[in-house]
Amino acid sequence: MTPKPVIGICTALERARWGVWDDRAALLPYSYVRAVSAAGGVPILLAPDPAITAEPDAVLDLLDGLLLAGGADVDPSRYGATAHPETKGTVPDRDDFEIALSRAALGRRLPVLGICRGMQILNVARGGTLTQHLPDDLGHEDHRHTPGSFGDHDVELTPGSLAERAAKEARHPTKSHHHQAVAELGEGWVVTGRATLDELPEAIEDPSCGYALGVQWHPEADPGSPVIASLVRAAAQGPDGAAEAGVQAA
Repeated sequence: MTPKPVIGICTALERARWGVWDDRAALLPYSYVRAVSAAGGVPILLAPDPAITAEPDAVLDLLDGLLLAGGADVDPSRYGATAHPETKGTVPDRDDFEIALSRAALGRRLPVLGICRGMQILNVARGGTLTQHLPDDLGHEDHRHTPGSFGDHDVELTPGSLAERAAKEARHPTKSHHHQAVAELGEGWVVTGRATLDELPEAIEDPSCGYALGVQWHPEADPGSPVIASLVRAAAQGPDGAAEAGVQAA
C-alpha cells in the first residue's frame, strides 16, 4: 500500500481552560485535523518549539506537506511596523516558529498551504508586510463582521492559477474571519485571488515553488471546499507536488 502523506499542522499557543485546568496550551480547531484526514492525509500537530525554530529541518524531514493554520495577529515587529491599537493577542514564539518553518519548507519546495493568518505568515516570512486593521482602509468590517463567526463572500481567482485549480473554480465562495491582510508582497509571491466585495488580496502563490499557496479564507470551515484536499494530493507527490492530478495546469 502507498503510505499516506504526512501533513504537519501548526498549532496556536494560547491560554486555555479545560476541566479543572487553566494553563498555556497548544491548540488547534479539530476542523483542520478532520479535513486533512478526510482527504487521505495523516495530520501531525506541530506546537511552537524553540528547538525546532532553530533547526526546522529536524521536523520537516518527517513531513510531506505543511499547513499553517489561522489564529492570532502576527506581531508587527516581524515586518518592521509598530502595533496598531487593534492588533491584539500576538504570540511572538508562534510567529518565530512558523516563519522559520515556512522559510525552510519553501526552500526545500515542500508543498505548503497557509490559511488566513497562515497566508500572512507566508508573506511576512519573505519580507512582506500586512495591513493591520482593514476597517481603517476599507471603511467596512465585512471580512470579520461578527467576531467568533465566519462570514461569507466570494473570491475571484486568476484563471490557470494554483489557487483556481485548488478551489476547482474561478469564482469561489469562502468562509472569512480576519481584520488584517497582505499589504506589500514578499519576494516571489503573486496575488491570484481577490475578494469580490472590495478587491482585497485573498490568495497568493509562488509559481516557482510547485505547491506554495496562501488563502485568506478558511477552507477547513467549509466541508465542501477542495482546497485542503489539494494540499494532501500534492504532498503525496513529494516536492513540486502541484503537478499531481487535481491541481495540475490545464
